[in-house]
Amino acid sequence: MLGRTAFHTGCCRFQQCCFLSLPPPHPPELHRLHYSASSGSRKLRAGQEAGQINSAQVDRILKANEYSLTLPRGPASHGVLGFHSNMLPSNLPCEDRQSSATCLAGRGGVLFGVFDGHTGPACAHAVSQRLFYYIAVAALPLRTLAELERAVEEERAVTPLLEWHKYPQDLSYPNGGVTSFHSLRNYWQERLETEEEDEEEDDNRTTSALVNAFHRLDYDLSVEAQVHLSLTSPRQVSFPGEGLFLTSPLRVALSGCTACVVHISNGVLHVANLGDSRAVLGVQEADGSWSAINLTNDHNAQNPEELQRILGEHPAEQRTVIRHDRLLGLLLPFRAFGDVRFKWSADMLSRVYETRPDVLSAVSEAVRTMPPHYLTPPYLSTEPEITRHCVGPADKFLVLATDGLWELMHRQTVIQLVGDHLTALQQQRPIIPCEGTTLGDLQRLLLERRGRVLSALEDQNIATHLIRHALGDDGYGAVAPNRLAKMLNLPVDLARRYRDDITITIIHLNEI
Repeated sequence: MLGRTAFHTGCCRFQQCCFLSLPPPHPPELHRLHYSASSGSRKLRAGQEAGQINSAQVDRILKANEYSLTLPRGPASHGVLGFHSNMLPSNLPCEDRQSSATCLAGRGGVLFGVFDGHTGPACAHAVSQRLFYYIAVAALPLRTLAELERAVEEERAVTPLLEWHKYPQDLSYPNGGVTSFHSLRNYWQERLETEEEDEEEDDNRTTSALVNAFHRLDYDLSVEAQVHLSLTSPRQVSFPGEGLFLTSPLRVALSGCTACVVHISNGVLHVANLGDSRAVLGVQEADGSWSAINLTNDHNAQNPEELQRILGEHPAEQRTVIRHDRLLGLLLPFRAFGDVRFKWSADMLSRVYETRPDVLSAVSEAVRTMPPHYLTPPYLSTEPEITRHCVGPADKFLVLATDGLWELMHRQTVIQLVGDHLTALQQQRPIIPCEGTTLGDLQRLLLERRGRVLSALEDQNIATHLIRHALGDDGYGAVAPNRLAKMLNLPVDLARRYRDDITITIIHLNEI
């Protein structure tokens, strides 16, 4: 849909406009991990069974979903040299998603996003496929939208909006292409009917486009779910398999996801964040050391400003709106897509819970009852926090990751590992001894450099390198093979206690 895809007409994720997409080289499928079964004392058995996984199996698991791409130099790359990405599931199915694409129309730009789902993968799956189109439409000048509308009306080809570099992974699920296309078209038609062309500065236009796209997509997800409710009966929805569709509007709206999206255009970087995924900039100082610069804030109870925002919006519920650091005692992030049970009116939710047990039976048990103390909705926000940054020569890379990484590693450790790895991948410079350097000093320097090179050769993909260290860290900056093997060999029902799904995209901005 309005982007380049590798599918034939009948299989496009947005069936109405597949001719408007360009394909990525190979749209990979998400490799699902097969964990050993366990019973009885799971922790004990997990430790005993860890010996069954060897180094080759460790590499196969770690590298199953890795992906990297070098962008051609020139204006079309907007200063992005390339990116590395990887995803390691913990949940089954994995609730994380990631997307990357180049905007082809208007002022252009490169988009990257990581999406952390909860209460199932449905919302993250939908948002990862649809959000970039909304951003593109929100950023386009009205005259371009008018041309687009005429082309669609006349059923003729138009210039693609997006070129996808990698599809979201779960390609085996049915899609909701017709509904998604109609919602997006309604959005640009409303823009044409209600807005006037302006000469807004590029930075302001990008910020507005990001905010408007987040709001509008979440609104459409809610409306699609309500329409689905009104047009179906319990008997219709209960046909075998229907309630299990990942793209069912109700399943999408009842689940939720956070989102961290980066838009880079002509050396200017905008981050739109919703929830607790993070974007951290790797800056190389003049002395060669690395600094980690946060470009996002977590939207949860650990952020005092966010906590005060929630309490200020619900002054009569000071004791109940935040309980155990969760929204209404249930939800950790304070901003997210979907999660309509924290947004819809109490009357609407009551009708769903009282009249549609067929719907609730097809979703996670966690959403089958009304939240407690549900008095003054909406409680959950879809307002992204926008950060703007001009990329300078010292800004070498940006790490975009879901909270599964940040729960295991400090941002400075992440940036140091990426920086050291990138340095090791470059041609090794000769060691020039300083006055007073001993043979012992030279031997130590050579051994350290050899270690960096071997580590770089082990993982050409830097996102994989980060996951390896996050799970196998020995406390001294190296990887303990036994610990790594145990973490990867945990049964699926136990793995979630130790780690979350981990999704990482590392964007290269400048040569080291």
